[in-house]
This record gives sequence, C-alpha cells and structure tokens, in this order.
Amino acid sequence: MTNTGNEGDFKSKITAYVVFCWIFAAFGGLMFGYDIGISGGVTSMDDFLIKFFPHVHEKKLHAHEDNYCKYDDPNLQLFTSSLYLAALVASFAASKLCTMFGRRSTIFFGSLFFMAAAVLSALGEKMWMLIVGRILFGIGVGFGNEAVPLFLSEVAPVQHRGAVNILFQLFVTIGILIANLVNYGTSKVHPGGWRISLGLAGVPALFLFLGSIIIVETPASLIERGHHEKGRQTLEKIRGVKDVDAEFESIVHACEVAEKVKHPLKKLMQKSSMPPLIIGILMQVFQQFTGINAIMFYAPVLFQTIGFGSEASLLSSVVTGLVNVLSTFVSIFAVDKLGRRVLLLQACVQMFISQTVIGVILHALLKPTGSLDKGPAIVVVVLVCMFVMSFAWSWGPMGWLIPSETFPLETRTAGFAFAVSSNMLCTFLIAQVFLSMMCHMKAFIFFFFAAWIFVMGLFVVFLLPETKGVPIDLIADRVWKKHTVWKKFMDDQDA
Repeated sequence: MTNTGNEGDFKSKITAYVVFCWIFAAFGGLMFGYDIGISGGVTSMDDFLIKFFPHVHEKKLHAHEDNYCKYDDPNLQLFTSSLYLAALVASFAASKLCTMFGRRSTIFFGSLFFMAAAVLSALGEKMWMLIVGRILFGIGVGFGNEAVPLFLSEVAPVQHRGAVNILFQLFVTIGILIANLVNYGTSKVHPGGWRISLGLAGVPALFLFLGSIIIVETPASLIERGHHEKGRQTLEKIRGVKDVDAEFESIVHACEVAEKVKHPLKKLMQKSSMPPLIIGILMQVFQQFTGINAIMFYAPVLFQTIGFGSEASLLSSVVTGLVNVLSTFVSIFAVDKLGRRVLLLQACVQMFISQTVIGVILHALLKPTGSLDKGPAIVVVVLVCMFVMSFAWSWGPMGWLIPSETFPLETRTAGFAFAVSSNMLCTFLIAQVFLSMMCHMKAFIFFFFAAWIFVMGLFVVFLLPETKGVPIDLIADRVWKKHTVWKKFMDDQDA
C-alpha cells in the first residue's frame, strides 16, 4: 500500500530494506544507552572500587557514614562524566564529517572509536587507561549521537518521521536495560565482573559497525555533496516507489539553498536561525535537567542509599530499565498521531509529581544513617518507575527528534551539533556533580529537578510549536513563520 505524506505527493511505502536501515542505524542508540546504564552499576561494584577507588570503598563500609555522601568523590564522578565532555567536543568534529563525507561515514567512525574504548576499558589496570577509554567512548557517542538521529529523520517518510526517529531513543532504553542486566550478572563475578561489563560495550558497537557498511547514505546528504543521480536512486530505494519526483525536487531545492551558504556556523548565528537553534539547545538542557540521567547513571547507588542491598539495588535498576523500554513504545505509536506537545506536557505533570513526592518521602524518612523501611522504599521505587515511564514517552525521544527535524538543510549538521553538544555538556554537569549535590542537598535535590520540570512545562506551552506531519524542508514556512513568538525572528531576506 502506498502512503502519501502531508504534501500529498510525497509517496512512499515501507520496505524490508528501509526497516533494516532504520534498525541498524538505531544501534547507535543502543551503544549510547549501554554506556549510560553500565556506568552506575560498575561504580557500585566493590571489586571496581577496591581497585581504583579504595577510599570510596572504605567510606561505603562505614555504617556511620552519611547515606547521602558515601559515594561523593570527584574522581569517581569523573569516571562517568569524562565521556560526555569528550562527546561534547567530538560532536562538532562529527558535524563537519557529516557534511563532508555523509551520515553513514560518521556512524562508521563512531563505531570504531567505541569498540577501541571497550577493549581498553576491559583491560584497564591504571586510572589513565580508564579515563582514556572513557574519552574514546565519548568520541564514539559524539559521532553516533550526531549522525544517527539525522540519518533516521532524513530517511524516514514524513508521515512516520517521529516514530522512526524515536527508534534511536528506544535503542537507548534497550541499551540501558541490557547494561542493568549485565551488571546484575557480573556483580556476582569476582574480581573481574566489572571488566566484563565494560568490555561488552563493544558488542552494540560491532553491530553498528556492520550496519554502517550495509545501510545507504541519506538522499539529502548525497544530493548536498553533488551526487544527484545516486541521490535519486537511493530515494527510490528507501521509498519503495519510482514516483519520487516531488520529494526529490524538494531535496534538490533545499540543497541549492544550502549551497549558497558558505559558512553554516555564521548562518546559524543569524536572526532567522535562532528559532530552531534555541529550541534545539533548550530541548537538550531540559532533557537532562529532568534528572533522568542522575537516576539512570546512579540507580544502583540511589537504591542503596534508600536501604536496598547491593544485589537488590541492581535488580531494582533492572526493573526501571524495563519500564523505560516498554514506555518508549508508547511514544513510537503516539508521536505521529497525538503530536509532540501533548506527550511533553503530560509528562511534565507526571514527572513533577514523581520527583516532588520522592523528595517529600526522603526528606521526612531517610536520615543520614540507617535506611528507609521496606514500605516507603518500595514506594520510592514505584515513583522512580513512574518518573522513568513518563520521561521515556516524552522528553527522552523528543529531545532527539525535535532538533533533528527543525533545522533547514543549510544549517542542519551544524545546528544539530549544537544540540548534541548541549546535551553532552548538561549530561557531563549532572554526572559530575550529582553525587556531590545529593551529599549537600540531600532530599532537596529532587525538589531541584521538580522546579526545572515546572519551567519545562511553561516552555512547551509558550515556545514549542507542533511539528507533527510537516515535511522536514518546509518547517521554516509552516512552523516558524506562523508561530506567535518565533515569526518575529523570521524575515524574507534572512530566511
């Protein structure tokens, strides 16, 4: 059956080959998610702490140590956060690579860096090996997170663009779940369980490497680099139809406009480029300041803090990981029907309630020493799951989807690099300071994140336009120029 997009004459049908391309590219998300999930579990393993952070292990053993502060160590946090600082820098290099050599080549190089990082980390004997491994992981993440969402948005037909792009976030959640399961298993392997956890990061990278050899380059990237005939052939291949004239001409026109822009970064700083740039950056900042990565990085640590044993805390993080995966399917089925804004606003309400009530329970019941009673501890786990659930069908996938579909071609790779780097910067900050914040703010850290979520809701209401069903190269005319606030930034000469 042939589908038509919002344009009416953008024809396509879903073929086995294009689904194959979507899935293999989305392994970039699995790679990223595995690393998010693996870090917190590894840093709570005694064998890992004894080898690299013995003073943290000593603090952990002391019953009188403050519950909120026993993991507060800048070097332990640097182990997790150094990856994201590297990814921040790498995303700009990936932007240039995407423009010059294409999305597929960038994905290919990202997988190589990630595999090298997995090997070095698994063999780590000295702290410098761990940190270099984290930096290599970061380069791989920066390359993958830049190229994969762009690839998915550009190969997806307009009527399914939201669902296809969310495959990236779905695979992120699957990666987190797999990492939690691996940590649960390797925590029983002594003394090298942590090596297995870190080394297995090479598996999703290997799948991404193989996929990058087989998948096509996006038509937009091919045409942008002057390969018009190959671009048309590729468009026919991924759309499954021969009649692609309208979409091909739309892409060619966008590429002709892009070709006139010799300095994309300079263009990106112009007034007419501000709407997608501001939205792209704020989506990333808000995504991280929901507190999600604080919970996903340090779920085992968090659950130990509220009184679960080491094994129980890892198992609890597996449960939250499973909730994360299943809830992302809601977004895949709903995003192109309900739209982006509905999912984001609903989630703001649910996340605000969850974070606030967790804060109230911990403030009232969790003292510096001792632990929560079983009943309140289970309630906290349920609330964490409610929080993760709403994030998984909203700010998680939308954080990548909206920036990848709102930049025009002439600033798309540069603009998305700013979005990715903003995500990595905020992720770095949260990863670097969360344990210290938990030590100093105690339960009030959850109120801190709840306040951010309230601001996010206002942002969606007043500043975020709906992009459901709008062809990717027509968003400037259909969205920005018609929005109450953003139309003031647009003018014919600059746009």
